[in-house]
Amino acid sequence: MTAFGTAVGGLATDVRLPAGDGPFPAVLVRTPYDRTRHGAEARGWARRGFAAVVQDVRGRHASPGEWHPYAHEAADGAATARWIRRQPWSDGRLVAAGASYAAHCALVLALDAPEDARPDAVVAAVPALGPAETAREASGVERLLSRAGWWAAHGDRRDSDEGALARALAADPGLLTHLPLTGLPQRLGRSLPSWAGLWRHRDRGRLVARAARAGVPLLVAGGHHDHFTEDTVALWRAWGGPSARLLLGPWGHSLIAAPGPDAGPAHRLNLGELYARWARRALAGALAPGRHGAQALGGADLWLPAGTEGAPHTPRTRAVHGRAFTADPRRPVRSDDLTVPTDGAPDRCLLLTPPLPRPLDVVGPVRVRLRGTAHTPSADWAARLVALTPEGTAERLAAGIARHAEPAGRRTAFTLGLGRVARRLPAGTRLRLEIAGHHFPAHARNPHTGDDPITADRLLASRREVDPDGVALTLPVLPSRPTPVDPAEEILR
Repeated sequence: MTAFGTAVGGLATDVRLPAGDGPFPAVLVRTPYDRTRHGAEARGWARRGFAAVVQDVRGRHASPGEWHPYAHEAADGAATARWIRRQPWSDGRLVAAGASYAAHCALVLALDAPEDARPDAVVAAVPALGPAETAREASGVERLLSRAGWWAAHGDRRDSDEGALARALAADPGLLTHLPLTGLPQRLGRSLPSWAGLWRHRDRGRLVARAARAGVPLLVAGGHHDHFTEDTVALWRAWGGPSARLLLGPWGHSLIAAPGPDAGPAHRLNLGELYARWARRALAGALAPGRHGAQALGGADLWLPAGTEGAPHTPRTRAVHGRAFTADPRRPVRSDDLTVPTDGAPDRCLLLTPPLPRPLDVVGPVRVRLRGTAHTPSADWAARLVALTPEGTAERLAAGIARHAEPAGRRTAFTLGLGRVARRLPAGTRLRLEIAGHHFPAHARNPHTGDDPITADRLLASRREVDPDGVALTLPVLPSRPTPVDPAEEILR
């Protein structure tokens, strides 16, 4: 193999070529996370016959310019794609690849760049589709912890400091309770001029809408425990190219490096090998048209065809605590703690199902229909589903949150989406459904004043009532034991 560094349009770029004379198909990875950390990935592509090109995006690490997240990636990627195709070692075929922000770079190159610069195939893992998708839930509620962590680590700086937020929280446990949240950088001790502007982005769905006009094959990979799961599936469903493949495992944002508690031996895949095999078939035009792929069934150590979803099933629930409760933003229900207080005034409504008489395979989106009353003009309603195993442990299954503005004291009925689940629940499992007014620090606290949670500097408690007879938990349950599939066969078909 041959390796060398260069500057493309002024941007720091590393190239690794396979052994042999070439020319070769190329893979382009554009990253804000330091191109030198992608050495093993580049060597893996080169061993499999691809010229690997890894580039620091503008304003990050060794690349000059100013760092403005999501601002320049289509134009800079297009210039790099054209440069690659002019090189003597390039056969003209190009795969755009990346994970998280780098997946965004790959996608905008395929969807927003001029025709002559677009890649011939895209590999997008745990895609961060845009600032609005990363900053907010589909309901509009702000994702606080993940954005504070990302901006503390990467925002408004040339390098990265992955442990910045963890160290700050260790020194200042109340950091994320700071009001207003626009002032968080000052308490963090960092200048983050782009932090306040992040929350002005509300245009979710732009890339997914553009995906319908895509003209190249897509392989998108994600995890059921990743906060971008819904976006990953939406991208796959919307993709208009000749073929789209989805791989969804029992993983977190780092994929196989972050297995969930429901992962088994069958879920340990060599993703690098799978990506390269798919890329070869995509470039050769050998993939069957349409949408295919595989999703893991956690707790069962097997894979199902992508798109498999169960039929609606509504288990019986019984309210055991907190039909009336107080959502106090000064003492919010925490997203990182599954214990439930047993004394004092209730801070959430708790409902339980009886033990499951048989195993259930829950595959698809989980929803909760409820009737409730908030005695403040603005209220967030958060629902969390927890599995209480026969062994006595509590495992988070799903959570969702939505914001409602209603006249104080008006009872309202609505449905909360809790995201996707793909899990086999053993017989004897009980399900605990928690309905609360906050899910902090994963999400910003609603101050209940009607003010924007990002700029609010005053908090009010909110009295709530939940009608237990109006609560319906809907699970997507497979009617029979599923037939497993080989994920590689589904991706490569």
